[in-house]
Amino acid sequence: MPLIESSSYTGPPVYLFNGHFETIIPSIFRKIEGVAYQRERFTTSDGDFLDLDWSKVGSRKLLIVSHGLEGSSERHYVKGLVKLANLERMDALAWNNRSCSGEINVAPKLYHHGASDDLKAVIDHAIALGDYDEIFLTGISMGGAQTLKYLGESGKNLPNQVKKAAVYSTPCNLASSAATLKLRKNAFYKKRFLGKLKVKMINKASQFPDLIDLKLLETIEDFDRFDTHFTAPLHGFKDAADFYKSVSADNWMADIEIPTLIVNAQNDPLLGEACYPVDLAKSHTNIHLEMPKRGGHTGFVLRKQEFTWVEGRVMGFLKD
Repeated sequence: MPLIESSSYTGPPVYLFNGHFETIIPSIFRKIEGVAYQRERFTTSDGDFLDLDWSKVGSRKLLIVSHGLEGSSERHYVKGLVKLANLERMDALAWNNRSCSGEINVAPKLYHHGASDDLKAVIDHAIALGDYDEIFLTGISMGGAQTLKYLGESGKNLPNQVKKAAVYSTPCNLASSAATLKLRKNAFYKKRFLGKLKVKMINKASQFPDLIDLKLLETIEDFDRFDTHFTAPLHGFKDAADFYKSVSADNWMADIEIPTLIVNAQNDPLLGEACYPVDLAKSHTNIHLEMPKRGGHTGFVLRKQEFTWVEGRVMGFLKD
């Protein structure tokens, strides 16, 4: 029953005095130096593309990193894991969701929390190269949800090369997480994410003028309406509620067949109660749930250290 009752994270520096500061300050100011990617453009089965950023040290082991909403392989939390993996003599692959690599994708659809089909394509491609005996998966926030969904969907049919997974700050239940963006205290995050996604829709409208209603887009001020009028129809769902319910990772998590760590801070401003799968962890031999009291969303900063606590925790779990 791998519910981890006591976390080893002792908390952030004193100046990060609540979950918002723990989330925002690292997001703005944290930098990871010394990561040099080699980019590969991978063509998807529907004729679109994914940009894959490799950082190799000549290992037979590979870490695949999935980024968060409106993130990319350039985000500090991705580069931190990539650099740490390389230091542990492990190759790393940071893949970019459609439209997230600095160039808009060519298909009508973009990406979302349930886009495990693209993650599967990346994993299958890495396996087909024949260079890796062991593959480990990690995901941050949305990337964690994609990872958990992929693992549960694969179940007993998971490729033998995929050995372990570890995710953090992960919205295991998408509706619960989406509801946090309605809270007044989370207006900063809503404005930031929604603003970036609106730009994506404007770019998509330039490719497909009949697909995107730009006048309607101008009136959107919350995620329910955005997901109902844009995310859902672009990806084959009825509305926001149908989208959240249909792609939520916890629909599949019970079928995960390999050791998987989930680290979600109790003071994460972007995770609702249903994002902490306590009952499942208590009854599931493969799901390890750790819930530090502090950490914020993708924070977990340690004083005067290059890597965050959770990056070390992830790598420790995967190597063990």
